[in-house]
Amino acid sequence: MGDILVITEHLKGEFQDITFEMLGKAKELAGVAGGQCVAVTFGSMSGKAGELGAADFVISVGGSDDFNPESYASAVQSVVSAKSPSLVMVGSTSMGMDIANSVATALNMPTVSYCADMSASGSGFSVTSSMYGGKMNVVTNVDGSAVAMVLAGAFNAETGKSAGSPSVEDFSAESGDGKIRFKQLIEPEAADVDITQSDILVAVGRGIGSKDDIELAEELAEVLDADLACSRPLVDAGWMSKAHQVGKSGMKVKPKVYIALGISGAPEHIEGMKSSSTIIAINSDKNAPIFDVAHYGMAEDLFDVVEELVEELE
Repeated sequence: MGDILVITEHLKGEFQDITFEMLGKAKELAGVAGGQCVAVTFGSMSGKAGELGAADFVISVGGSDDFNPESYASAVQSVVSAKSPSLVMVGSTSMGMDIANSVATALNMPTVSYCADMSASGSGFSVTSSMYGGKMNVVTNVDGSAVAMVLAGAFNAETGKSAGSPSVEDFSAESGDGKIRFKQLIEPEAADVDITQSDILVAVGRGIGSKDDIELAEELAEVLDADLACSRPLVDAGWMSKAHQVGKSGMKVKPKVYIALGISGAPEHIEGMKSSSTIIAINSDKNAPIFDVAHYGMAEDLFDVVEELVEELE
């Protein structure tokens, strides 16, 4: 088998976690398959090649630091055509989606989406895709060059943050004027809290009943010196802001303690909090899926339990 190409992602001069998640897995696969782990950078990011120590070497295609789906996809297409890798790993992100589909279509390569796990298998790779919000896993055997779109959070980013000094190869990719121009980066307003950095989270779900009842969860969070989080239904109802949402379409969190109040445990939500060190669930439904991942659980009325907890902690 040949090399494994990792298409890096960056924002404002910093590599994103998805880059290191893919690098760690690519290094592992390359070691088994007998190929090399190769990172592809854009713009001036080759200057930070030292952060990509998990890669055997780095290919720098230059160009602009500002993401342009047309020029970036064209550059990756040129690299893949020249290097003929066995596997191209791209993040299943807004940037990755723009690149992966264009490259695969132009080069007539198969694409495997929603990749949650990968392993070397025979002369190719076995890829597990997490479909329908995690309700179904599909295994695809890839024998021949393919594009794999990797779900954010599927692999441990720390394994890809190896120190090192990979050599950098400047690659002259074909470029043209194209039709797309980068104008500006519009960032969302700063949130009042970053729940991805919280040590303790008190998360509420639809079982809280009403917007007014969230106040009880806020009291518990206050006495625990914790931050408040929620499942998607509360954001959809307008009860809490998107900055507090945990799940596949929200934030992925890894607090030391995660207290789930009235959260049933839909796969979409569990994907965002399953890596918490300690998960405590309180739900009146003893068959709620949240109990399958909780370390401690109580099938009780959340209001009775939380009121007693607050009283005891105070």
